[in-house]
Amino acid sequence: MFKKYFIAGLLVWLPLIITVWIIEVVIGTLDRTIELLPPPLQPKVFLGVSGYGLGALFALLIIFTTGVLAANFLGARIVRLWEALLNRIPVVRSIYSAVKQVSDTLFSDSGQAFRQALLVQYPRRGVWTIAFQTGRPSPELEAHLHDNMVSVYVPTTPNPTSGFFLVMDRSEVVELRMSVDEALKYVVSMGVVAPGISGQAEVPARPGAALSQDRGA
Repeated sequence: MFKKYFIAGLLVWLPLIITVWIIEVVIGTLDRTIELLPPPLQPKVFLGVSGYGLGALFALLIIFTTGVLAANFLGARIVRLWEALLNRIPVVRSIYSAVKQVSDTLFSDSGQAFRQALLVQYPRRGVWTIAFQTGRPSPELEAHLHDNMVSVYVPTTPNPTSGFFLVMDRSEVVELRMSVDEALKYVVSMGVVAPGISGQAEVPARPGAALSQDRGA
């Protein structure tokens, strides 16, 4: 009986504790950006207080302002000049270009990464797992393969930031109706949190049936 009540209480408190901890880590990290301000302008000097969360608000303000400036012609030109300068620095160039390519692919409106949840057979036939479409293989890879291939990322659980990159035939993948967010929750929860079925589209009768019409992705 004690074990039953203890587990019931743990299931109530554990998600709350983890949620608060993650928020604490994120806000604490962003709070340190306030140190970028000159000392006379920092809240503890300028206002006489050191408010919790002011650094997070400051970081969000910087990100939003940068986005506004980068969206206009002059700001975009400044960003290009800044990137050209970074690309001239030997070590910084390789790191910055790699990170920028990944971020542009993931967050750009025109990017195709993680726009579609898939069902694939991995690590062997007959064993299925959740994956995400990340685009098409590079031209060099396509030169050795046929043109009906797709790049796929298979995440691990419960940490989806690590995983495996695969190049698969479109006929071997199934396009799912669940959203990317739902699929990620499904992976992180190790299959415990099953997403609900939404939309009116029909589930493909065979692998690749839904992707056969999307050869340009």
